[in-house]
Amino acid sequence: MKRIVTAIVHNRSGVLNRVTGLLAKRQFNIESISVGRTETEGVSKMTFVVDVEDNRKLEQLTKQLNKQIDVLKVSDITDNAIVARELALVKVISNPQIRSEIQGIIEPFRATIIDVSKESVTVQVTGKSDKVDALIELLRPYGVKELARTGLTAFKRGNQPQPAEVKSYSLLN
Repeated sequence: MKRIVTAIVHNRSGVLNRVTGLLAKRQFNIESISVGRTETEGVSKMTFVVDVEDNRKLEQLTKQLNKQIDVLKVSDITDNAIVARELALVKVISNPQIRSEIQGIIEPFRATIIDVSKESVTVQVTGKSDKVDALIELLRPYGVKELARTGLTAFKRGNQPQPAEVKSYSLLN
């Protein structure tokens, strides 16, 4: 079962390597991962999608991550109301004659053309992973020259309570 897990971590050298190393050592497959700074100085948020066999394995994953020194808080947010997005850049083979056709395809997805060259156009799309997948499949017949995806990033929707540890922690550890 696919789970969306977030980890609030100290923004220090080697933290990403230690977290991903721990997951690899325990044979968890990371389907996607995104990491970035948060609103708090010195703190980053990791969002990763992992495929776990059952709830026992998920609990093991959470406990192992929480044992890491630089990990402040781990949450499985899969079953919560969440806001989740992914970004993809898709370079599609095109010539001037089919650019308007490609524009017509990407418009309903609220995607945009962000670069044009003689032989290709680069399309930017953001949204849920299934939306990104659907647009990529529609563009494949034109010839996808290059594809880059960020992986999922997410957090709880609205005013759902955040754990106290996230709001008040010491950066002196």
